[in-house]
Amino acid sequence: MRRFLPAILAVFMLTSAAPAEIASGQAGDPDTKARFGQTLFSGTKLKALLGIERRAKTTEIEYSRAWIDARPPVKARGAEWQCLAEALYFEARGESTKGQFAVAEVILNRVDDDYYPASLCDVVNQGTGRKYQCQFTYTCDGLSDKIREPQAYERVGKVARLMMDGAPRELTSGATHYHTKAVSPSWSRKFKRTATIGVHHFYRQPTRVSQN
Repeated sequence: MRRFLPAILAVFMLTSAAPAEIASGQAGDPDTKARFGQTLFSGTKLKALLGIERRAKTTEIEYSRAWIDARPPVKARGAEWQCLAEALYFEARGESTKGQFAVAEVILNRVDDDYYPASLCDVVNQGTGRKYQCQFTYTCDGLSDKIREPQAYERVGKVARLMMDGAPRELTSGATHYHTKAVSPSWSRKFKRTATIGVHHFYRQPTRVSQN
């Protein structure tokens, strides 16, 4: 189902870094639950950009396909939702529900990091147009981006909406990068791994210290 090219399955390009503190991760567990609804985002950059003021209702998340399928259809969509939903569709639709939430965490973590663009669409499309230099393979692999599995798209769209509405980011310990187990990009030997979920390893980019 995935459309990754074997040579570029590493999703993110290497950026300047120093060692980061390592955190342990868990493999997918369909019965894992989490609670959210306290704040919209862990940071404020995307919230301010989108002008979102409402808070998500407190609810219990189950990282399972059955739970996601039982959720009502997404009504609040928009461009930012579409960018995140499409990224999850092309990057992780074959993953477990937990794996899809984890990939969404990475994208949102980048939005909240001043080193990266300040919106979901800009993060997802960073580097697009420069073949094999994009941050997400599907945006520059030259293949059609047509949605051919509407049910899978609706499912990841629900994940996208939950994450935008304030679902917790506690699966990847602040990861900003990931790659499949099939490859070993150079940056993976410099960043510390924070989690392994499904076919993906997740990493947190070391803190960058400005030089004065």
